[in-house]
Amino acid sequence: MVNTEHVAVDRVRAALNEHGLDPEIRWFDEAATTAAAAAAALGIPVGAIANSLIFTLDGEPLLVLTSGAHRVDTRFLGERLGGTIGRASKELVKAATGQVIGGVAPVGHPSPLRTLVDEELAEFSVVWAAAGHAHTVFPTTFAELLRVTGGAATAVEP
Repeated sequence: MVNTEHVAVDRVRAALNEHGLDPEIRWFDEAATTAAAAAAALGIPVGAIANSLIFTLDGEPLLVLTSGAHRVDTRFLGERLGGTIGRASKELVKAATGQVIGGVAPVGHPSPLRTLVDEELAEFSVVWAAAGHAHTVFPTTFAELLRVTGGAATAVEP
């Protein structure tokens, strides 16, 4: 049995509560550090997983919530945003989110992050996102992701 308490998960829960949401945070016995692993554990299509990926846009952290069925085309997205997108280091991910790669949630960060939400997530009535730890996920919707993150809907690949 996995320990079901973690400070990052508590921050995610508090952030969701601030937006009037109280979803069940589900804990897995095994870490689900990829969309495929989380989808398999939940028995859902991989596209219904909202991956929280941290990039840099001209050196600043950028959170992209993408469908697990997609890869972010950084050149395409950078051109759409008028800048250069790069991969964030694990140190930057931790500093920007307070969470580690594999468990980054859409919320619960030390300060708000510019956020983009893959418009393909709108195809699913329920999407699942990490809750601050690689053993956790929570259900939400595309509309809720936009609302709680202050994010903008966009295509992440051509």
